[in-house]
Amino acid sequence: MSEDFELDTADLSKRMDGSLSNLRTEFASLRTGRASGSMLEPIMVDAYGSMTPINQVGTVNVPEPRMVTINVWDKGLVNKVEKAIRESGLGINPQLNGTIIMLPIPELNEERRRELTKVAGQYAEHARVAVRNVRQDGMQQIKKNKDGMSDDDQKFWESEVQELTDKHIKLIDDLLAHKQEEIMQV
Repeated sequence: MSEDFELDTADLSKRMDGSLSNLRTEFASLRTGRASGSMLEPIMVDAYGSMTPINQVGTVNVPEPRMVTINVWDKGLVNKVEKAIRESGLGINPQLNGTIIMLPIPELNEERRRELTKVAGQYAEHARVAVRNVRQDGMQQIKKNKDGMSDDDQKFWESEVQELTDKHIKLIDDLLAHKQEEIMQV
């Protein structure tokens, strides 16, 4: 029965890729001193009775390297959007100009840069844990089906899962190194 065992490495790889994708999204939300519309993605606004992403209540633009603007479509939501940005912990002070909210991006000081690299490291560690959990699932599938499977086959599948894990962990480490370098750049 287990001679026909074939581990779905494509599924494991897809799940590991999901943790990488999530890490990229988290990294995009980290402020590096340059303006980026993606830094507003995690911020939700209480609009029309439900929590809504900022990009669904207005147009987010980056007119210059150190400025993000949000053109809020509904005048009644301007103050709610401003409040959500203030309470988000981004450290940005919004300025109102009618229905347009301007977000000047201040220079990051050395201490804040170090804090952000630590946060990036935490995000990367969460991604590594997620990848290791997928690895553990794969290893458990192999162990469940080891009855009737030759030792060589078992070692082959275990090495396949480990190879996949190592590849994704290296990608996470590379992403982290790049993000930390970007944060520390003055």
